[in-house]
Amino acid sequence: MESSEIVVGLDIGTTKIVAIVGRKNEYGKLEILGMGKSESIGVTRGVVSNIDKTVQSIRKAVEEAEENSGVEIGSVNVGIAGQHIKSLQHRGIKIRHSVDDEISQKDIDGLIDDMYKLAMLPGEEIIHVLPQEYIIDNEQGIKDPIGMSGVRLEANFHIITGQVTAAKNIYKCVHKSGLDVDDLILEPLASSESVLNEEEKEAGVVLVDIGGGTTDIAIFQDGIIRHTAVIPFGGNVITEDIKQGCNIIGKQAELLKLKFGSALATESKENEIVSIPGLRGREPREISLKNLASIIQARMEEIIEHIYYEIKNSGYENKLIAGIVVTGGGSQLKHITQLFEYVTGMDTRIGYPTEHLAAGSSDILTSPMYATGIGLVLKGFEKLEKQRKSENQTQNNTVVGYSKDKKPGGLFDKILSFGKQFFDEETN
Repeated sequence: MESSEIVVGLDIGTTKIVAIVGRKNEYGKLEILGMGKSESIGVTRGVVSNIDKTVQSIRKAVEEAEENSGVEIGSVNVGIAGQHIKSLQHRGIKIRHSVDDEISQKDIDGLIDDMYKLAMLPGEEIIHVLPQEYIIDNEQGIKDPIGMSGVRLEANFHIITGQVTAAKNIYKCVHKSGLDVDDLILEPLASSESVLNEEEKEAGVVLVDIGGGTTDIAIFQDGIIRHTAVIPFGGNVITEDIKQGCNIIGKQAELLKLKFGSALATESKENEIVSIPGLRGREPREISLKNLASIIQARMEEIIEHIYYEIKNSGYENKLIAGIVVTGGGSQLKHITQLFEYVTGMDTRIGYPTEHLAAGSSDILTSPMYATGIGLVLKGFEKLEKQRKSENQTQNNTVVGYSKDKKPGGLFDKILSFGKQFFDEETN
């Protein structure tokens, strides 16, 4: 088997680091060969805050993935998130020299490369340039211009930027772990790849990925990405609230949230009580599940308000027929879809990364908490496919270009030869 057939996704999260090894089967579905997971101790709100601790966690996750898959990992597709992520819209223009030549992938790549040269604020860099729609000689709304003719090629781009230092620290951690970076991918883009289908993207949908330290948002409409944002709140803030509100330690607060947590206080009964062992022989502490749900609901409502603000800010609030898809570890909270629907008035479902997984995949992997990791693997395959297409096109163009040079053809050449023949006859 060629090594290029296997892709590895590395999700460096605030609570966990996951390495997932995958390959495509004959039906184009993703087979997960192995997975490794470790506790993330050097990442705060999606950004690396301690290089050495992060490197330790990456090594642990990668070694476990290598052991489970039997594959030696050399390079990975890494996710990036954090409050520093911003997005903007920009239009690019390219004037082509010939109307006869078809628009090729090379023209589009040239247009995208120009976008990477845009002047950014100090300390910021462009992470992704995503074409939204193309305009050829003032003809708008073209999604795929390859093969068409035209002189003036324009495109509207969705550009995602981030802090140079945040991206460099991720590269540094991966390189110190003895790995290469194939690609740096925005995490909500990766998650959307694994939990959304094309119909939803066409109809208009909001992807909300609730992680430990951040909540990532990606809005699609008409099959095109329209808005991205990262909110610096996640599941860890809820755990912290439970810790303070119930006067217990962090580990107990996390377990309490996972086992008994609910996003709706009205769904909990007054008389339901959980007893938590006291520290070092102290008396056990009794906690009402209604109080627990009230603490969770208050913070969850705040996070949803932030999400709803981003939806309204995008300008697509009334065009999102498919509503909201919630994924990530935070989406496993009971009654979360009901709270989303109550606050936003939009249809909501939980997003499971089963969309592209091969049949018979482990139940563990179908959990929303692995949506980003699986999405990173899918994005890696998407990049390989693009490279393959580009190489094939270059070869085809070389052959066509060669035959054109050898044989005179076209109306202009015929007129020239006719004129030459006419003058030759006149001279004789």
